[in-house]
Amino acid sequence: MPQPLIAKTPYPSVKQLSCDPVSARILSAAYATSCGELNAALQYIYHSFAFNHAGREQTAELLKSVAIAEMIHIDLLGNALINLGAQPVYTFNPPVAFNFYSTKFVAYSHGFAEMLEDDIIAEKHAIAGYDKMLAKLKNERVKELVARINEDEKLHLEAFVKTRAQYCG
Repeated sequence: MPQPLIAKTPYPSVKQLSCDPVSARILSAAYATSCGELNAALQYIYHSFAFNHAGREQTAELLKSVAIAEMIHIDLLGNALINLGAQPVYTFNPPVAFNFYSTKFVAYSHGFAEMLEDDIIAEKHAIAGYDKMLAKLKNERVKELVARINEDEKLHLEAFVKTRAQYCG
């Protein structure tokens, strides 16, 4: 089983978070949207199957390692949303139970270079999204969580860019 690709800095605890609907609304975009952690995890697992099937186990393992990191982020964000007063339902605006997340957002690309490019784009969107959240958030504890998750996203981007260079020259 691959290990998650995460930075060495520990994650801040989400246990001390308390009801804050404004922070919950801002944070929810990272959870289960087209640019959120759920979509990233599903996309990277999907891409890992293609690389593994083609005998490119090292890249498949990288994708799985990043997907595991994204699942850690889902766990952190889900628990943070609960503590902030929102149910972590798979919608664009929890706790509103409509406009549900759809797997249509997963990039079902076929070529290796295209898959890696889609993964790079996903990480760039994640980083940009977290940067926007950091600019909007007033809650320092939530900001610490977002900043720490963003460290991982930057690490993922770096790994994908390096791997793409192996395939595309």
